[in-house]
Amino acid sequence: MNSRRKVLAGIIASIAMGAFATQATQPARAAEPLKANVIHWWTSGGESAAIRQFADAYNKAGGQWVDNAVAGADQARSTAINRIVGGDPPTAAQFNTSKQFHDLIDQGLLNNVDAVAAKENWNAIFPESILNSIKVNGHFYAAPVDIHMQDWFFYSKPAFQKAGIAGEPKTFDEFFGDLDKLKAAGVIPLALGGQAWQEKITFDAVLADVGGTDLYLKVYRDRDQNAVNSAAFKNVMTTFKRLHNYVDPGSPGRNWNDATALVISGKAGVQIMGDWAKGEFSAAKQVPGKDFGCFPGFGPKSPYMVAGDVFVFPKTDNAAAIKAQNLLATVMTSPEAQVAFSAKKGSIPIRPDVDQSSLDMCAKEGIAIMKDKSRQLPNPEMLIPPDVQGALTDVITNFWNKSQSVDDAQKAFASALKS
Repeated sequence: MNSRRKVLAGIIASIAMGAFATQATQPARAAEPLKANVIHWWTSGGESAAIRQFADAYNKAGGQWVDNAVAGADQARSTAINRIVGGDPPTAAQFNTSKQFHDLIDQGLLNNVDAVAAKENWNAIFPESILNSIKVNGHFYAAPVDIHMQDWFFYSKPAFQKAGIAGEPKTFDEFFGDLDKLKAAGVIPLALGGQAWQEKITFDAVLADVGGTDLYLKVYRDRDQNAVNSAAFKNVMTTFKRLHNYVDPGSPGRNWNDATALVISGKAGVQIMGDWAKGEFSAAKQVPGKDFGCFPGFGPKSPYMVAGDVFVFPKTDNAAAIKAQNLLATVMTSPEAQVAFSAKKGSIPIRPDVDQSSLDMCAKEGIAIMKDKSRQLPNPEMLIPPDVQGALTDVITNFWNKSQSVDDAQKAFASALKS
């Protein structure tokens, strides 16, 4: 019996050794990629091409990008918030560079990326206006991915030529003169997507360029009632409404990229829009300086309204998810990914220490302007809470679309600013 046990024991040991040897000769199983479910609203042609730059960079860094595109900024933010509150948070979610996500911070619903910010020296690299949005109580709660300027003027070179316009306007009065020439030439003078947010950024362009930086900051930063009730602000309201004479009947409800398409085709002369519109020109193979022109306001000292996008990282205790969040923050803000993204998106990189040789003339002008801090102007959403921004947008869209007097609109704006 003992001999039989010894034989069995020997067989078992031999099998075990063989199994061990087989395992030892097999390659180690590759680590699972860090899966990241990312919610964003970039769905137009240029935007989709841009977000793929981040996705590709993340995948090459060892991650697995799971794209969750939701059409419309408001809808995408609502989807992200509902998932966060509902216990099924994405790895990351897009918000604007603003106060939009500060309530989530206050409620303890976001992870910080302090380790990435310290390693990459964000404090020294990023502009102050961006830092003020993403850094709260000493912690970094978002990764900024671009700098946009929301009131560039894009124009069709063929349309300007048809209307006999030789150069870019230097003042708002000259701009109105050019709009009249475009109208006389049978071209839609101003391509505007008649949606509330587009009407609001058009108004803000007028406020910054006609009212000037001081009035702009008194209104949005200081919420100064005397400034809103002033003759200077009334002039801003009057100038804004005057633009309504130059939009076409198809404007109401039009998407921004459809308005851009009118300029690309030469059916319209000008669009006032953020530099994300440049991504649509690029997707259409149009070249700035040849097929279309761009200028960021009037004159060499016109204010440059800083806007942009960030990704926030919902609260989780899952170690793999936290690693994915940190990898996303690192990759998205890296010099290489920043250049690749900006070239497709139309924005400028969030950091100045990049090789800008591959960027277009409009982007290079924006980078040069950002070096002059006196021209940097925070966009309204950096200065006022989302509920106040919403109330003011309602006032502006009501004034634009209805037969309301300037005095009544001015009073409504003052009242909404108090909310």
